[in-house]
Amino acid sequence: MALFTQHESAIVDDGAQIGDNSRVWHFVHICGGAVIGQECSLGQNVFIGNKVTIGNNVKIQNNVSVYDNVHIEDDVFCGPSMVFTNVYNPRSFIERKTEYRDTLVKKGATLGANCTIVCGITVGEYSLVGAGAVINKNVPAFALMVGVPARQIAWISKYGEQLSLPLTGEGLETCAHTGDTYQLSGSELTLLIKE
Repeated sequence: MALFTQHESAIVDDGAQIGDNSRVWHFVHICGGAVIGQECSLGQNVFIGNKVTIGNNVKIQNNVSVYDNVHIEDDVFCGPSMVFTNVYNPRSFIERKTEYRDTLVKKGATLGANCTIVCGITVGEYSLVGAGAVINKNVPAFALMVGVPARQIAWISKYGEQLSLPLTGEGLETCAHTGDTYQLSGSELTLLIKE
């Protein structure tokens, strides 16, 4: 017995694993090999491939296709009509299904509306990819990425607001909303664990 909500127009192939309290909306197609966590929301016209894993509390908005070899951790937001790829140099007339590249979207990341994630990269924890950006290289944790091709313009907090730290150097900043403290060391930002 399914413990998730499925709209009558959605297609969930036999074998698909979907966690409790997830919601599958209009015209969604989930392939049989997909593994989807709890408390997820798959908006209208979403496609989920066979070799896909999706963590808990993931929000995938309308018109997003999550193709084979894309792996999404917990608490990720995929904005409307954003794009994943899985072949780096596709040709209609050349079979490249053995050349799929793995893409990993780490915990808490946000992928803005209409952005494109080129296959074979990792999007870091709690990073934020702006609307329409094209990501063609790894994204650091907490990075704010915009443009085509995307470049980092700032650091973003777990809460989702821009931090005033420089892109590189040394520094500390505390989030006014959560009290979380972030430490910049070189070109890496770390969330310090409260004791």
